[in-house]
Amino acid sequence: MGAAEQTDLACISEGEGSSCVEQHAIIEAAPIVSSYNDKIRPLLGAFDKLRSLMSIHQIIKKIGAAKQTDLACISEGEGLSCVEQHAIIEAAPIVSSYNEKIRPLLDAVDKLRSLMVMEEGIQLPTIVVVGDQSSGKSSVLESLAGISLPRGQVICTRVPFIMRLQHRYSPGPEFQLEYNGKVEHTDEVNIADDIVNATNVIAGGGKGISNTPLTLLVKKNGVPDLTMVDLPGITRVPVHGQPEDIYDQIKDMIMDYIKPEESIILNVLSATVDFTTCESIRMSQSVDRAGDRTLAVVTKVDKAPEGLLEKVTADDVGIGLGYVCVRNRIGDETYKEARAKSLQLFQTHPLLSKIDKSMVGIPVLGQKLVQIQASSIARNLPDIVKKINDKLSSCLLELNKMPKSLSSVAEAMTAFMQIIGSSKESLRKILVRGEFDEFPDDEHMHCTARLYKMLNQYSDQLHKCEESDPKSNFLVEEIKILEEANGISLPNFVPRNAFLVILQGKVKGISSIPIVFVEKVWSYIEEVVMSVLMHNTENYYQLQVCTRRAGRNLITRMKERSVEWTMEMVEMEKLTDYTGNPEYVSEWSRLMGQQDAFVHAVLSKNDSTVSVEGIGEVEVGVLRQYVSLFFLDVNNHVLSQAFDLKMRMTAYWKVVLRRLVDCMALHLQLSVSKLVNKDMEIEIVKELMGPNCGGGIEKMLEESPAVSVKREKLVKSIKKLRDSKEVVAKILDGVAT
Repeated sequence: MGAAEQTDLACISEGEGSSCVEQHAIIEAAPIVSSYNDKIRPLLGAFDKLRSLMSIHQIIKKIGAAKQTDLACISEGEGLSCVEQHAIIEAAPIVSSYNEKIRPLLDAVDKLRSLMVMEEGIQLPTIVVVGDQSSGKSSVLESLAGISLPRGQVICTRVPFIMRLQHRYSPGPEFQLEYNGKVEHTDEVNIADDIVNATNVIAGGGKGISNTPLTLLVKKNGVPDLTMVDLPGITRVPVHGQPEDIYDQIKDMIMDYIKPEESIILNVLSATVDFTTCESIRMSQSVDRAGDRTLAVVTKVDKAPEGLLEKVTADDVGIGLGYVCVRNRIGDETYKEARAKSLQLFQTHPLLSKIDKSMVGIPVLGQKLVQIQASSIARNLPDIVKKINDKLSSCLLELNKMPKSLSSVAEAMTAFMQIIGSSKESLRKILVRGEFDEFPDDEHMHCTARLYKMLNQYSDQLHKCEESDPKSNFLVEEIKILEEANGISLPNFVPRNAFLVILQGKVKGISSIPIVFVEKVWSYIEEVVMSVLMHNTENYYQLQVCTRRAGRNLITRMKERSVEWTMEMVEMEKLTDYTGNPEYVSEWSRLMGQQDAFVHAVLSKNDSTVSVEGIGEVEVGVLRQYVSLFFLDVNNHVLSQAFDLKMRMTAYWKVVLRRLVDCMALHLQLSVSKLVNKDMEIEIVKELMGPNCGGGIEKMLEESPAVSVKREKLVKSIKKLRDSKEVVAKILDGVAT
């Protein structure tokens, strides 16, 4: 709370024999929560009139006592001057604007924090205390709480130290440490040692740090209602016993706490240093560029008063919530003595007395923190409620999607049959019927389309290979083979053995293509089948192991059968020439209609190429040279017979290629159908009941470690979120009533 201007400070106890400085020392020495006068209390009753007619945030706005730079007169027009009112405020508790309507809000946030709701990704309004090492962070907390904290260590704070201050009217204070699920009571005499011992339990006896928090609950007359998280001081150079990466560890911890928009950054700065060089300033600026959620506390003002006024008014580092300059307890001073000396320092020092009284003193710091904290809680509470509800719904939905725990063999058998049934149906959809509603965005699982594309590629490969090119060395091979097939027979017949020799050579040339295609197709089918089976059995580790083994064994056998069938099909094509397809005769007849014209063109020796319908432009220059070289009496008999053989092979080769493609398609469809509808289920049951699974269907009762951990985590999250929902629901009900 702001004090009056030094040049206009009135003595509250005027005429009672004490100087102004002595009176203020007495006021500071009294409990900060000592009493409210009749001019202040009516403000607190305003809540009863507002009730549910305004939001929590509006209520806090009504309570807010002073602006950061110019505390307003609270009881204006009712007989007291501003100076007198500020004197009263100094005597009132630091947290005078908190009443029973607001106290529960902070309790709720503290309860949510103790429930570890932040682990669920729900950020809470938090005052985070940061500062460079030896900046005086612990001393500021001591002054606010009126207790002694550990001192004299290289790092006083080695864990996130959560200090919860609660004002209570009972004369006896209460202190409580909470860590690692334990609660320990302590007292003012032993509190520092107990904090050190608890820190050693959490972070070890060395000088390292830990992310596990330590909470100190202080219930004491005169303390502000605040919850703050004090983090380790920033140090760049590790000392003996500290990890080499101590700076990075501390920086990561600080960034985790100050990055959320809900965090209020209390940046503790020493007056003895240049603010622009402070590492804590750089960190806070990296997450709060405008400084809208950063408040600065300047310590050790008595050691470097020169230029301090200019530093806190010029604000070169962008502290949006302002500065508060404080003098903390020094040496063996009591807190009463420290408060009196602080007041005297800021009233009488030739330089420090020029700093506005709304920017100096622990009471002012306490008041600002109370206001900022209350406003932040009120602003963020609706969003916190929404996030809790959304996260709870999400966890419940995810838990409901998980399979229920199996408690009997009958349940296991039912679950097994459902898994087999759903797997078969999924595979029927994607492999047989061409439906892909289960995998709309995964093109790899649109199986009929992928298989159709692969079959077309296989067909193209067959038609584009060298053996399928009728223009290559046109009639040269045919003439060679006819020469070798000559025998004592009628001259106007094409020898069948010549046809078979050419056919067998062409089939042998393409024989690897169908085999490679079959292996490729079954590799793809294996990926699809295993993906579906693993997805449907992911919650049952033992069943998944057996299913994976059964699926792979089955696919391997079916691939081997398909390769064997393909090799037989190729051998059949090499063995003999046969087709009942009438297109063969009609195609041969159409091609033979060009025989006379072709023979004439070759013998005339006019053109180097001749056009043959259905084949294209063929080179005949090489053919003329070959015929002239091996046949001295060139006549149309050799060419006519070779042309006939070529046209027969051209017409028949189309039939062979179509047969290789069509039969392959039918074979794969039959194999996939048998796999999905019959073989897969038989194989999985055989594997599950066999010796390799060692226990059969009962093994399904054992959840996989991943599923068990996931279920346990979801159950814990749901309990935590339900407890959190109950906490905020009570608060909202209280505000509404």
